Amino acid sequence: MLAFANKHTASEQLNLSYSTLKKYRLAGDWIEGIHWVRINSRCVRYNLELIRDWLHNRDNPKAHMRAIEVYRQGLLSYSKKQRAKK
Repeated sequence: MLAFANKHTASEQLNLSYSTLKKYRLAGDWIEGIHWVRINSRCVRYNLELIRDWLHNRDNPKAHMRAIEVYRQGLLSYSKKQRAKK
């Protein structure tokens, strides 16, 4: 089950400080819409599953890109045309 979490839960689950979460987000290490989403100007949610994968695969970007593709394929918005191209 894919879980998006607020900064408090993400910090606790990932063992990262609030400032570290923000640093990776603002530095562009994490992709908006993939690793995190902005709900409104004051509300951000973190994709715990993909961030865990990113933490484990920081030295292997190809492996992490495979995880991102699997995530995208699981979205309801992923069209049948996109699946057929594969």
